[in-house]
Amino acid sequence: MMETKKDKKGAMSYLMEWLGTDKSKFIRSILFAVLNVVFKVVPYFIIGDVIRRLLEGERKTDIFVTRILLIALSFVISETFRYFSTSLSHKATFVILANIRKAACDKLARVPLGYVKDTGSGTFKNIIVERIDSMETTMAHIVPEFTSGLLAPVIMMVYFFTIDWRLALLEFVPMIIGLLAMGGMMIGYEESFQNSIAKTKALNDAAVEYINGIEVIKAFGKAEKSYDKFVTAAREGADCFIEWMRRCNIWQGMMLTVTPYTLLTVLPFGAWFVMKGSLAPADFVMCILLALGVTAPMTTMMGYVDDISKMGTIFGEVIGILEHDELKRPEKSRKMPADYSVELKGVKFGYHEKEILHGIDMKMPQGTVNAIVGPSGSGKSTIARLIASMWDVSGGSILIGGVDIRELELTDYSRNIAYVSQDNYLFDDTVMENIRMGRQGATDEEVIKAAKDSGCYEFIMQLEHGFHTVAGGAGGHLSGGERQRISIARAMLKNAPVIILDEATAYTDPENEAVIQASVAKLVRGKTLIVIAHRLSTIADADNIFVIKDGTLAEKGKHKELLAKNGIYKQMWESHISVKDSALEGGAANA
Repeated sequence: MMETKKDKKGAMSYLMEWLGTDKSKFIRSILFAVLNVVFKVVPYFIIGDVIRRLLEGERKTDIFVTRILLIALSFVISETFRYFSTSLSHKATFVILANIRKAACDKLARVPLGYVKDTGSGTFKNIIVERIDSMETTMAHIVPEFTSGLLAPVIMMVYFFTIDWRLALLEFVPMIIGLLAMGGMMIGYEESFQNSIAKTKALNDAAVEYINGIEVIKAFGKAEKSYDKFVTAAREGADCFIEWMRRCNIWQGMMLTVTPYTLLTVLPFGAWFVMKGSLAPADFVMCILLALGVTAPMTTMMGYVDDISKMGTIFGEVIGILEHDELKRPEKSRKMPADYSVELKGVKFGYHEKEILHGIDMKMPQGTVNAIVGPSGSGKSTIARLIASMWDVSGGSILIGGVDIRELELTDYSRNIAYVSQDNYLFDDTVMENIRMGRQGATDEEVIKAAKDSGCYEFIMQLEHGFHTVAGGAGGHLSGGERQRISIARAMLKNAPVIILDEATAYTDPENEAVIQASVAKLVRGKTLIVIAHRLSTIADADNIFVIKDGTLAEKGKHKELLAKNGIYKQMWESHISVKDSALEGGAANA
């Protein structure tokens, strides 16, 4: 039943996969970068020839003019190749970043819901948006600039060694000191960098929590206390970077000061070699030029070391998402359901090593209305989410039409399920498009019909722009009841054979709840309806009522049968009726 675990891939394998058909862009970018280096180095050879001719007494102007024009032409050609190289690497990079984000979002749709809920939304947002975006500069420039930064010094050093191997070796002394200083900067790098990542994640989570909870904070006057948490996270985020930079300052100063000064060794020793007659003056001048020319690309290349390390860490975070265990589903359905009945056989489920459901057995025939009730925290919504395939059971099985849902491809199964929860999420789009998400490709007429059948057409038409009213982020422009009714319309438009309403009318007033219940009853004929209810009066006519208590099936039967048992359900019913009567008496008194 379980899927074979795929071998973990390295960062380079993922990179090639994300590049897709755009690999040629990076290849051409490297080729143009090499040509850029070649034409960037050519002027050094020309200048060397000019110096030699001047020292030998050459005075023909046309010879020097020709060489000046060749230097200018080399510069133009070099910059042209650099432009093409950088342009291609940027295009390829944006393709990679888009594919990385798409892969991460697609993965989140295939992992268990618990993993998403355990990870702060600020963390996912930080990785998928800011962290991935921060790789753009490094990835786009590393190919052309790192290539030239590595290749140009190599070519110049080879030429340097052909002129005078002694000065060539001496030129390495400042570079070696710079590299040692860089090594000093890297002491404790991994620990510091991981600490900065943790503090940044905490800051993002605190910011998202503060913004999402701003309504509660304002309502209960807890702004100062709530803001303290964000301030603390911000201060800790700043302090970890400041402490890191303070520890690196001396090493960084030494590296930036010593590394570029290759002339510290070339000038005095070169002059001494000239005085001793072992080095020609023209060659000495050429060595000075080469020593100066090798500095800039080497410094640029060293500057990318830190960026490459950061990019490696970000790759690790993304790959951590991509390699998280998925729901155990085949790539292609092994069997197809015979009908749309739903059955739970000995279902167990644990969360954070604590078992929540302890062997649940249920049978819900096709075309029936099935209610799951019980005290808060009993496991009702967990059962609904397991049936909706948001988690995998840890024991037992869930069958649809006699087929274990783990034998069905995830899309095939999802196509047969319409799930509406009490936490209804609407996208920052029009009401029309939010409903249409139930079935992509549905016409406007079909969307409007679903709204009418769901009993929410009238209130939609009273909105400022009717069906074209923008719902706002997470449906923030609408009330909780309005969001629920639109979510039910979306589920109805999907026209799935199995419909799960997980306390989907929790925020709806009694009058509108009656309208929705009547609409649902009409729309689910021939379908399997599973309702998680908190108002028992709305499910009194259900074909099957399952009572859950402490993760076990305590009772099952029809409304009258359960009342006759004098068990948990009767107690819940009497409590429900007493509360309802109290509400009616309070309303009459206020009237």
